[in-house]
Amino acid sequence: MPVLDDAGIERELRTARRIAVVGASSNPGRPSFTVFRYLLRHGFECVPVNPNERHVLGIPAFRTVAEATEASGPFDMIDVFRRSELCVPHAHEAVAAGARCLWLQLGVVNWDAARIAHDGGLSVVMDRCTAIEWRKLVGR
Repeated sequence: MPVLDDAGIERELRTARRIAVVGASSNPGRPSFTVFRYLLRHGFECVPVNPNERHVLGIPAFRTVAEATEASGPFDMIDVFRRSELCVPHAHEAVAAGARCLWLQLGVVNWDAARIAHDGGLSVVMDRCTAIEWRKLVGR
């Protein structure tokens, strides 16, 4: 099953505008906080999805992707900051929400989640950081 190469990743990053960040944290020491802030600063509309958060950088957080989609509309990308073994439900959420891409962050690899997303018509990125890839491929 194909995961995107650099050209595909660049295309996704250039065309995505709305990103649900699953696992976004209000803790400045967490990578999800740093990436969330970075993406906001580079013009993305990011929505935090984390049942343990009320707000991230002043943006209301939602418990699930479905709740976020219902409240604020569709997403281009579902960017997942969760342990690899917890990603399958998020792949199902991404498909159900009609997202275009499931992105599993650096260190996150789950081939079952990738298959679910791919079979649902989504492009898939695994084990890559949105901020690093933006800086490398787009923000040159």
